[in-house]
Amino acid sequence: MLRLIRGFEERALALVRSGIIVGGIHPYIGQEAVAVGVCASLRPGDRITSTHRGHGHVLAKGAEPGRLLAELAGREAGLNQGRGGSMHAADLALGILGANGIVGAGAPIAVGAAWAAQQAGEERVVATFFGDGALNQGVLLESLNLAAMWRLPVLFVCENNGYATTLPAATAVAGSALGRAEAFGIPAVSVDGMDTEAVREAAAQAAELARSGGGPSFLECRTYRFEGHHTMERRVKVSYRTAEEVDGWRARDPLLRAAAAVDAIDPELRPGIDAEVAAVLAEAERFALAAAHPDPATACDHLYADGLRPRAGAVV
Repeated sequence: MLRLIRGFEERALALVRSGIIVGGIHPYIGQEAVAVGVCASLRPGDRITSTHRGHGHVLAKGAEPGRLLAELAGREAGLNQGRGGSMHAADLALGILGANGIVGAGAPIAVGAAWAAQQAGEERVVATFFGDGALNQGVLLESLNLAAMWRLPVLFVCENNGYATTLPAATAVAGSALGRAEAFGIPAVSVDGMDTEAVREAAAQAAELARSGGGPSFLECRTYRFEGHHTMERRVKVSYRTAEEVDGWRARDPLLRAAAAVDAIDPELRPGIDAEVAAVLAEAERFALAAAHPDPATACDHLYADGLRPRAGAVV
């Protein structure tokens, strides 16, 4: 899955450069261990909410690469018929309640889903991903409070990559990520977000606590994005990180660390696995680019629950 997410993002970047994916993306390259580690600790019936940098979460929870890539390319065959795009991909059948372009906005959705599961007597856990930039958002603090008060089965996952867009977190966040959770009496732990197994172990413990009625947990994953905040950075040539800093984190690449683990896959099997992933991604791209664009006449569909269409003669 680590290799699948990395390869998917590399293809998505190429499609942005070619103009097929319009508007750009927020690449997840470098942070794959968080999505894989957390989602590996969840059951199929569990749910997640994601962020503007959410392709890794969506894939790790089981979404089809072809349908996700079609969504990014604005095609009818996409997860959401090409209407959600990169920042709002969802698949309710898989428990993916949606990525979200608003910082921290997935947290209250996760709390609501967890409350619904609790009321229904279901043993569901809901994991909500957010970045360090969300630590100062009131909606996250409100979500932490409600989850703690009602002992909801929520796993709050902070992907602390050190930057809120181009602003270093150290210059904008008073206190600490763990301190936010501890203020509400929520168990909190910080782990190496470049180590897939470390993330998985911590997330599994938190999920088991939630499933047994122990309430929410908070997991800070110290990670790093190798690419810019958004693909637009390449065009405007924003500079806010040193080459030495980026190289230092690249030396801790989660894919390399997973491959070097003591119980890693036999080196002789790796070429075959890489070839299999490459074939999956090639088919995903073929599927996405062969899909049709949505009919402009349906632009206002799905805006209202009753299917309201624009009045006759209205300009769409």
